[in-house]
Amino acid sequence: MLLTIPGVIPKPQLERIGQLLVRGEFKDGKLSAGREAQRVKSNQELVQEPDLYTALNNLLMGCLIQNPIYQQAVLPRRIAAPYYARYTAGMRYGDHIDDPIMGAGADQYRSDVSITVFLSDPGDYEGGELVIRSSYGEQCIKLNAGDAVLYPSSSLHHINEVTQGERRVAVTWAQSLVRDPGQRELLYQLCQAREKLLVERPDSEETAWISNSYANLVRMWSEL
Repeated sequence: MLLTIPGVIPKPQLERIGQLLVRGEFKDGKLSAGREAQRVKSNQELVQEPDLYTALNNLLMGCLIQNPIYQQAVLPRRIAAPYYARYTAGMRYGDHIDDPIMGAGADQYRSDVSITVFLSDPGDYEGGELVIRSSYGEQCIKLNAGDAVLYPSSSLHHINEVTQGERRVAVTWAQSLVRDPGQRELLYQLCQAREKLLVERPDSEETAWISNSYANLVRMWSEL
């Protein structure tokens, strides 16, 4: 499932994130890439200075993990701290899929869902579209600052070359309670129907059926 979530980061938090990023130091993104990704990766990533990183993560992840659409679509079991990347003129990231296992030691997790949070407005840069290959063809994504897109980590994707300006994003991953992306999509659709019925017809028999079916499918498919 490929899903965009508008307005994940409200404007005050977005402005504060921008102020913090200006203070940070960026390094060559190849330094954090595996051997395969190094061939196609051309960007810069924020150096993980502890105080700055903690402040950024509290702002960004605090908004993201409280977003109901994120919770309903991802069903997160484990979440990763984001990395912050920037692309200036001439930078790009060629075709790749995200590593299946991330982290180290006891902190390892399976990457089921990838999430990109846009921190620059489309008018701040030219090019730089996130292009995701799906069963419906290529999806070209360039969202407003504060918006997010989530998609299966198994998806082949790339970042088009930035030809002018600066593209800034935060990227994070999640291990879902439900490993199968098709099952997650069905659960998300069922959850949307359930939420609507709970508002419009909370006491109806049909609402109870949908609600119970959703709960029992989560129970059936979740991994703990």
